[in-house]
Order: sequence, then structure tokens, then C-alpha cells
Amino acid sequence: MLAIRPDDPEVFYNRGVALQKLGRFNEALASCERALEVRPEYSKALNNRGVTLLGLKCFEEALASCEKALAIKSDYVEALINRGNILQELGRFAEALASYERALAMRPDYAEALYNRGMIFKRLGRFKDALTSLEQAIACKPNLKFALNGLADCAMKLCDWSLLETLSGKVHRHAGEPETGSNEAKQIVSPFFYLGYCGDALSQLKCATKYTEERIPVLPKPLWHDTIWHNDRIKIGYLSADFRQHPSAQLVVELFERHDRTRFDVIGVSYGPDDRSEMRRRLINGFDEFHDVRSVSDREVAQLLNRMQVDIIVDLTGYTEHCRPEILSYRPAPIAVLFLGYPGTMGATFMDYVIADKVVAPFDQQPFFTEQIVHLPDSYLVNSQRKIAAETPNRRAAGLPEEGFVFCCFNNSYKISGKVFEVWMRLLSQIDGSVLWLMATNGAPSDRLRAEAMKRGINPARLVFAERQPLARHLARYRLADLFLDTLPYNAHTTASDALWAGVPVLTCYGTSFQGRVAASVLNAVGLPELVTADLEEYEALALRLATEPLLIADLKARLERNRQACPLFDVDRFRRHIESAYTTMWELWQHGKRPRSFSVKPHNP
Repeated sequence: MLAIRPDDPEVFYNRGVALQKLGRFNEALASCERALEVRPEYSKALNNRGVTLLGLKCFEEALASCEKALAIKSDYVEALINRGNILQELGRFAEALASYERALAMRPDYAEALYNRGMIFKRLGRFKDALTSLEQAIACKPNLKFALNGLADCAMKLCDWSLLETLSGKVHRHAGEPETGSNEAKQIVSPFFYLGYCGDALSQLKCATKYTEERIPVLPKPLWHDTIWHNDRIKIGYLSADFRQHPSAQLVVELFERHDRTRFDVIGVSYGPDDRSEMRRRLINGFDEFHDVRSVSDREVAQLLNRMQVDIIVDLTGYTEHCRPEILSYRPAPIAVLFLGYPGTMGATFMDYVIADKVVAPFDQQPFFTEQIVHLPDSYLVNSQRKIAAETPNRRAAGLPEEGFVFCCFNNSYKISGKVFEVWMRLLSQIDGSVLWLMATNGAPSDRLRAEAMKRGINPARLVFAERQPLARHLARYRLADLFLDTLPYNAHTTASDALWAGVPVLTCYGTSFQGRVAASVLNAVGLPELVTADLEEYEALALRLATEPLLIADLKARLERNRQACPLFDVDRFRRHIESAYTTMWELWQHGKRPRSFSVKPHNP
């Protein structure tokens, strides 16, 4: 067509749209620019230029392009939606919401605008509003690709177990289970959401594989071509969206600071937001090099890693929020490792290893991972030292009764399943004066949980919600709790470590896959394996016993106090030696031309 109509802006526009959908953003941008050279006020080309620049992570330029399209055509609904998407990436959520609202004022039944508005509400913690908007989107367009996932995710965060049960069949089917003759169009389920929804490792693998294939349908040409690099030290590049005040950063920051600089160069690559926190500054100072690549395209980030000749890329994000697996799909380095932030498989051929331990991912789980499993000797969950405020608040100040047993669970609301909540309510019914202490977060379902308690004959006032506090004060108030009750199918991770560091025993149930075995891993590493139960029946019985036999809980707390400073869980230097051994083994296998394989790291004793 270009040969026949070489100066037709519509031909260049259509070519740009096609290239943009194929992910060939640089070529798409060139086509958009060519169309605009011929027709500068071409609003459709300006809008598509904005979408293309968004794909290239050039957010400010993308926004300017959409704004120009809207200046030409103020009722351009698609440009309003794309403007909202760009503002989301810039973290300007209120403006993004306003952009979607403008689009919906003109087209109230526009499913994509309803969906995007719902996702903004979700990011703002307005889960009830998000649920309503997503239901409206599905009513307008039942097969909207990600709407089912968004709806189920909101229901889980709201602890709306009835809605989750209604959605269950569709969620499992679209997560990757075999189709049963349904004519529904393919919908995509987020693997991270699915970890909180399903404890079956095979189903999780299918979900992750399907999601990866949808997100990266064609793998790009690898940037690394079997070259043996001869760096003076092994170069490790840590990639994360969470180099800020975040639970993952809280766990791993001291590892970065302690890495052996005689053997390793340690590089940080951040593609998440900069919250300008003290943690952010500490993280930056903990690396030999730090690169903020939020506004750099996936390919350019991969090229940067390749130019630096990084030996081992460690992805700390997986499929959690702000993830960018596309960077690793370019194969910028010989070795790619999944660690810490995402407790499962990515279902991706471009990942080589997953850091685990014998509790969270025994080698018999290898069929459910596309990565090769590497066992660290103690727990895979790294920990950094935490500051605890010297003064413990009194119970009244924390909203707790002055007398009575305090059960505690500071996990996110999406981890609270209906089955676990049933157990908790039976415990409250059997132990007079006891309370359940939960975390109150923005948009958390406190009213719903209180209503669910009332349905089970429990006074709603016995559910106490703790407001957010700075970490040192938060850890100090843990001391007011008697026992931390864990969740299934998704365990406490950072929260379990926090509780143990503060001196509070954690009771868990050994789950059926990685994300449901993390608390078991940390309890073994802190010397309290007897608090790992086999099922919810045993979990309930032991919780009841601990709450009614004061000497038992006192003994556990005393042992925890003795173990805390000497146990492997909080020995950062011991962990550092083990993970460095893992990195060295991976590097040596590569140097000798061997394929990645699973292995265990031998314990290093001082």
C-alpha cells in the first residue's frame, strides 16, 4: 500500500497501529511520526503515538501526544482512556480517574473505560467502587480480557467469599485448566492473584504459563549469544519494582550491603516508583551501581544489562505489581534467577533458577516449576535487622482489652480465606475474653469481617483493627499479642518474620505449594518447628491448647527470645554466604557449558 500511496497519512497510521500491537514500538513510532509529518493535526495518529510512547516508557512525551490529540478533538474517548493509562503509570491517579470519568460521561457503556476506572479504584484502595465498576464493564462486554481477574481480585481483598465462590469455576477455567466445551472467549488470570486463590502447584504452573504466553506471545531475539564474559568479579544485577519502603526491600536491604565485594559486583536496577524514602536512599547506597529505568523501554533496559556484561540477573518482582518480565525475555545475560518477591513459578522459558529451600519447594515439586529449584540450607527468606521502638504501647492505646488472650494476624486481607476465618471464629467462641487483632488498611474489609463474625455468633467488637504505623512502632506493638495466626493458601511472609523478630510465636499450617509453606520455612529456621501443623484441624487444636495453657505460650516466647539472635533466620551474614555460594555454582555451571540444574547449597558455618 505504501508503494502505491507513499504520502498517505492513513496508511502510515494503520501501519503504526499494526506495529504497535506487535510490540514493535520503535517502528510503530516512526510510522506515527511519518503520518504526522504529512498531517500534523491528525488526532488518531497523535493518539496512537501516545500509546506507542507509553510502550516505550516515555511517559511525559506520551502524555503530551494524547493531550494534543484531545486539544484537536475534545470528545476523543479513546484518547481520554489512553491519557488515563499514561497518568496511571506516572502515579497521578486522581487525574487518571478524572480522565476515565470524562470518557464515561460521553460513553457510559464503554467497557474499557469502566474496566480502567475499576483498576484505578483498586489502586486507590476503593475496592467496593472498583467492584461496581468492574461488574459494569463485564455487563457491557462479558469477555473483556482482564475484567474477570480484576473482579475476583477485588472480591478477595474485600473478603467477599460468596462472590469468590460464584466466580470460582470461571477463574479456574481461565487460569489454565482444560476447557470444558465453554464458548467463552479467553480471559487472563494474573498468576500473583491466583497464588492467593489456589494452593494447587500444577494449576499455578498452568496459570503462569498461560499468562506469560499472553503477555509475551513471541520471544524476542536474545541479546546474549553464549558468550563467556571474563569479569574480574561476578556481576549480579538485582531487578525490582520495589526498591522503596516495601516489605521486600525491608527483608533484602542488608544482603545488598553485606555482599562480598572482593567476589561480586552488585548492581541495582529499579523500574518501580521512587518514594524518596529513607529506605530508598539506603538501597541506593547499598549497591555498587544503581539505575532508575522507569522511563526506559524494556529492550533498552535489557541492552543496558547486556552492555554491562551482567553475569546473573536476579528478578525480585516476578509477577507482582509493576512487573516487567519483558526485560528478561530479551535474554540480556546468561543466567536469570527468580528470588524473594514472587513465591511460585513464572512459567517462562527465559528464567533459569528459583531460590527456595527444602520446605517451600522440595525437589519433588520440580515438575511444577519451569525454573530449576535451588535449595538454600536454612530458609530462602532473607531477613535484615529491624529496629523496634524501645517503648511498648499499652493495650488500651492499641485498642485492645486490658485482659484476655490476643490472637493476631497482620497479613493483607486478600490472604484471609473463608475456611481460615471459620477456624478463627471457633477459637474466639471457645476462649472467653479473647480477641482477634487484624491490620486495617486503606479499603480493607473491616465492616464485612465484623458482619461475618456476627453471623457466626461472635461480638464484632472482638475484632480489633490496627492502623498503619512506622515500622519500629509497629514491631513494638506486636509485643501485645500472644499468638500470630497464619493464613492459607497464602502464608505470612514478611509478617511472619516481623512477628518472630518481635518475640511473638507464629502458628501455621503446611500448605500444598510454595506460597503456603513460607511460614513453615521460617519457623524451622528459628527453631520452632512444632508450630507447623499438617492441616487446619491440627492448627485449630494447637491454637486452642496454646491459648488455654499459659505455661506453653510462655515457654515458646522464652525460647524465641533465646533463639532470635543465634538462629539462622536472622543471621544475615550466614544467609549471604549461602546465596553467594548458590550464585557461584550457577556461574561455574555456565562457565563449563553446562545447562542449569537443580542443586542444594551446603551449609556454611563460621
